[in-house]
Amino acid sequence: MKRKRVLDRIEPFISPYRVTSGKKFRLADIDPGDTHGLKSESKAEAKEMLRRGVEWLEELQDKLYANDHWGQLVIFQAMDAAGKDSTIKHVMSGVNPQGCQVFSFKQPSPEELDHDYMWRYSKCMPERGRIGIFNRSYYEEVLVVRVHQELLKNEKIPKRLITKNIFEHRLEFIRAYEDYLSQNGINVVKFFLHVSKDEQERRFRERLTRPEKNWKFSNHDLQERSNWKAYMNAYEEAIRATATANAPWYVVPADNKWFTRLIVAGAIVQSLENLDLSYPVIDKQQMADLQRAKEELIGLS
Repeated sequence: MKRKRVLDRIEPFISPYRVTSGKKFRLADIDPGDTHGLKSESKAEAKEMLRRGVEWLEELQDKLYANDHWGQLVIFQAMDAAGKDSTIKHVMSGVNPQGCQVFSFKQPSPEELDHDYMWRYSKCMPERGRIGIFNRSYYEEVLVVRVHQELLKNEKIPKRLITKNIFEHRLEFIRAYEDYLSQNGINVVKFFLHVSKDEQERRFRERLTRPEKNWKFSNHDLQERSNWKAYMNAYEEAIRATATANAPWYVVPADNKWFTRLIVAGAIVQSLENLDLSYPVIDKQQMADLQRAKEELIGLS
């Protein structure tokens, strides 16, 4: 009952950013700087709530592993410097590495380009009992590739198949694919970390001026800022086309990292709690076997 009260308490914080139907969704309706009324002085409280959420997530992951019927796929998409890496680090910090896999998808390799565009993602899907985290995902095929359509040539798709509706078709397929996953016990939850252009600039400047962060800076990231509007349009189209009750999007304000992490942790905990996970029940025969094993062990001591 206590857990239910906690879930009821965090629901008002999570629900404004959950998208389960894209018909009326507008990215402009989500303020990247929003903290749902929490002030900067609430950071300490938010960090404590995050700590508790991480502990809760650790317990749920253990049940997920023991139950061995569900898999959990968590997708992170964002513009550069939105905080994907640090969010994954902080939210998943307490999860057993044996039950969690993180895949960061970069530019496809020659081998990957010799397959269909979903191949490299499909082979990384989490098995039952595990959490799979995609740092970027198959959504790149309707985001980066949509903004830079010259990349379609690298995918070796027959020319006659590259129609004006290719991205609409891809979005239809992705929606169907996620429905397929959910019908096979792979629970899907997707996050778009929504950072503002001004905050991205501030973080880029920090990477340039702080030696310990110089390695994070890339001229390519800076060049992509000129395509900001095109990316926002692509994200909005992707979310509108693929947001469903079985595979919801969470458009999380990302200008304040402490708030971003809190919402992400709460949403993942809520998603796993909704699976009603429990440890396997031992039947009478198994219980008898355990008792015999216990007696044998005592006899050996």
